[in-house]
Amino acid sequence: MHVIVLASQKGGAGKTTLAAHIAVAAEAAGDGPAVLIDTDPQGSLSAWWNAREARAPALAPTSIAELPAKLAALASAGYAIAVVDTPPAITEAISAVLRSADLVLIPTRPSPHDLRAVGSTVALARAAGKPFVFAVTQAKPNARLTVQAVAALSEHGAVAPAIVHDRVDYAGSMIDGRTVQETDAKGRSAAEMAELWGFVKARMTKSTKARNGGKESR
Repeated sequence: MHVIVLASQKGGAGKTTLAAHIAVAAEAAGDGPAVLIDTDPQGSLSAWWNAREARAPALAPTSIAELPAKLAALASAGYAIAVVDTPPAITEAISAVLRSADLVLIPTRPSPHDLRAVGSTVALARAAGKPFVFAVTQAKPNARLTVQAVAALSEHGAVAPAIVHDRVDYAGSMIDGRTVQETDAKGRSAAEMAELWGFVKARMTKSTKARNGGKESR
């Protein structure tokens, strides 16, 4: 089972929205079954799932202390993808979550404050010895700041080519437990999420093969 952890020191970067959308995108692409794990005390991801009619992806309640055992149980149960949401804080608890990751996804808004804050999240991922990638979120169309943000983030690591733009359909879809892939499967936002999942999957597969000496995990 592949474990994707979403982490960011800055609140409001879109971790919960991305976690939900990535899990749904994985299911839609035939890469599931996927399971969501909410380690944020605010419980936003759990609240979204509870408002959802569809039961896939699944939700697995757990505490941070019990996370390794829970992940092992989920892998034994046949889940292929686990997507873990985290609170907006840099603490030892977050470090513990990162140690379970196969890939750390760091959502970052194209703003000076977010870019300045990204270093601490990167430091945690590196300390845990985990590969990480960035996803630019809440971007304005044709904004020069978005291009500058991609360039700045590229100095630290890989940046997803799929830019997540600031559209109301992202927030609107989350209200009743859905995602943009489900509210408008042919829309631009749905295409962004499909592309983002393709990138995350490729990076995750690459890191897993490198860890296994060039062999894919089963």
